[in-house]
Parts: sequence; structure tokens; C-alpha cells
Amino acid sequence: MNSFDFLIEGLKSVSWQQVVMWIVGIILIVLAIKKEMEPALLLPMGFGAILINIPFSGAMTQNIEGITEPVRGIVQWLFEVGIEESEAMPLLLFIGIGAMIDFGPLLSNPKLLFFGAAAQVGIFLTIIFATLFGFGIADAASIGIIGAADGPTSILVSQVLKSKYIGAIAVAAYSYMSLVPIIQPLAIKLVTTKKERMIKMEYNPGSVSKTTKIIFPIVVTVIAGLVAPASVALVGMLMLGNLIRECGVLENLSETAQKALANLITLLLGITIAASMEASVFVTWQTLLIMALGLFAFVFDSIGGVMFAKFVNLFLPQSKKINPMIGAAGISAFPMSSRVIQKLGLEADPTNHLLMHAVGANVSGQIASVVAGGIILSIVPALLG
Repeated sequence: MNSFDFLIEGLKSVSWQQVVMWIVGIILIVLAIKKEMEPALLLPMGFGAILINIPFSGAMTQNIEGITEPVRGIVQWLFEVGIEESEAMPLLLFIGIGAMIDFGPLLSNPKLLFFGAAAQVGIFLTIIFATLFGFGIADAASIGIIGAADGPTSILVSQVLKSKYIGAIAVAAYSYMSLVPIIQPLAIKLVTTKKERMIKMEYNPGSVSKTTKIIFPIVVTVIAGLVAPASVALVGMLMLGNLIRECGVLENLSETAQKALANLITLLLGITIAASMEASVFVTWQTLLIMALGLFAFVFDSIGGVMFAKFVNLFLPQSKKINPMIGAAGISAFPMSSRVIQKLGLEADPTNHLLMHAVGANVSGQIASVVAGGIILSIVPALLG
């Protein structure tokens, strides 16, 4: 064999599907750098998509001459250990997310918790539509959870349910999270009038004690565990991070969780998810359908929250009306959705400040999304028998 034959063999082995994945990877990298769309995740995910779609890629399997058994490559090993065996990476990321969240606005106005629950309707509508399009119930449930606007939950649910579309689901989930400032205003304006968007809400925060903030994550974990036991790991890691933040004696650890831990796990999660983006399973018409269904889930989660707020307004006096845009903040995309609602409020009326109300609904959506994931993980395996 000529010493350069391996170069020719590599070029001859490139398929058009792998070239498509190189292009997908480049697009993700460009979006991360040029548009700053979730760069900590989309950049390593895009690079990983290129890395694993090189023929005979050692990142997936190391075929070393003289060794009879193939050796796992680094990306394959990270996927098996960090996601497949224990779902460790998405769960560890929740500690960092929990440490970033201040539940004060929600605790000062607990009824906002209902908006987080209402804004999950798109998940369950999408599950129904996905089954109608021919997806099995496990894949349909995994696709529906894209509507949670919560990347780690989407990854964890699709992995636990053994969906073969985990790569497409992860790309859809994080892409739509990045597009919140574009997608949500369109969805909100579709179902609201300018007069509704101009509704002002007074913000009179009650005094939330430190003790309340410490007790809250413990109580939420217990209640969520009793309602949906499968959500304990999800909710538990989120609330552990929040407890670290609020306890007052672990400031350095809280800062580490919010920055170093969250950034490192996000980076590793991006490159690891690429293991499920091999051309043979990613370049299919199902991927395009998953992207479309994910967008549907995302839009109808936002619309569901708005419509719930409009329904509540039917029973409230004029002076107590809720700005229906607050309902859309019930999705899990924290804090981007809150900022979108504030911007839309100011656009309708420069004196209309809705940020703190939106933050309360937004953090309730963070809780609701992981509980929704837990409910799906409790129901779907039972349906599969």
C-alpha cells in the first residue's frame, strides 16, 4: 500500500450527508460567533458536528493497528459517561442554573406560579401532533419537551426515553432558546392587541425573608417529588443550586456554580451532544419535521401563557387586570423571556415597566418545565409497558 493511500481512502469515504453535517456545524459556529446565539453551547456543538462526521473519526472510535478491539474516542466516551449512563451533565448544569435564579419576585407574588404551569401547554399539544406524524410515543414526548425552552431538560428527557433523535432535539431546543427575542414578540403580538400590551401592573413586592428563601427550594423539591417522582433529580439539582445561593454561607461556591461550573458543563455538554449528530441519523426528513414541531411547541407555550392570562382577566376588575404578556414569560427561557416582555411593554407604553412581574412568571416557568419533564418521564414509560 502506498504511504499516501490513507489520504485517498479518507476522501473517497466522505458522503454527501457528512458534507451536509459539516455545513450544519459551520452554521452553528457562525451563529455562535456572529449572532452570539448561545455561544458557549452552539460553538462546541457545531465544532463537534464537524469532528464526528469526518470519516473514521477517532473522536468516536479509535481503530488502532495491532489492537483487536476498537477503543472509544473522547466524544463517544463523554456521551456514554456524561449523558447515557447517568445524565450527569444536564443535571450538574441545573446546579449552576439554580444558583443564578432569584425566586424573590415569585415569592412576593406566588400566583405567578400558575403562569409557569399554563405556559407548558405547547409541550403536550406537540406530543399529540408528533404522534399523528408517525413518531412513536417516546420520540413524540422527547420532541414535545422542546417547548419547555429548557435545553438540559430536553436532553435529559430524550436520553432517558432513548429517543434516536436526541441530536436534532438538542439543536432545536437551544436554537429556539437563542431565538426568544425574535420568536416571542411575533407569537405575543399574534394574540394580543396594543391596548392589552399597554396594561400597567403595580409592583409592590412583599418582604420576603431569608428564611422563606431557604425553605422554598426544600419545599418545592418535596412537593415536586411527590407529584412527579421522576422529576426529583431535575428539580433537586435546580433547587440545590438555589439553596447554595440563598443560604448565605457559601458565597464562593455559589459564584463558582453560576460561572465556572455552568460554563464548563455547558462547553462539555455541547461537544458531547455532537456524538448524537452523526450524518446517518441526523440528515433525514425527520430532523426537519422535529425542527418544525419544536417551533410549534415553543410558539404555543408562549401563546398558552398569554391566553391563560386573558382568561384570568375575565374575572378581575379593571384596576387589577394582568398584562397578558406576563403569561408568555412562563416559559423556561430565563432571563431572556423576561427582557422580551419588558421591551414589549415599553414599546406599547414608555412608562410601562413589567420586568419584575415577568421575572416572577419566568422563574416559575423554570420550575414548571422540569416538573413537566418529570411528569413525561413518569407517564411515557408506563404507556410503553
